[in-house]
Amino acid sequence: MSATSTLAMTHLVPLAKDLDENKVTPGVLGFIVFAVIGGAVWLLMKSMNKHMKRVDFEEAPEEPGKAPAAAPTEGAKGTKGEERTA
Repeated sequence: MSATSTLAMTHLVPLAKDLDENKVTPGVLGFIVFAVIGGAVWLLMKSMNKHMKRVDFEEAPEEPGKAPAAAPTEGAKGTKGEERTA
């Protein structure tokens, strides 16, 4: 052991003996930190669900040689309120 670790052990061991293990609690600060982390996780999950609902994923075909079907574009569909005539 180095001199620094020996010195640290001689100062920390008596402090650890003075603490009663049954009386040490996280306290109000621990609760506040835990609640903030829980709230942040909840907000992140809510945001992730919103973004995942917007994803329009079409799975690639299983056959490697087969090309995926072309999706219709906005110009081919027309705009709202208009009907396409051929």
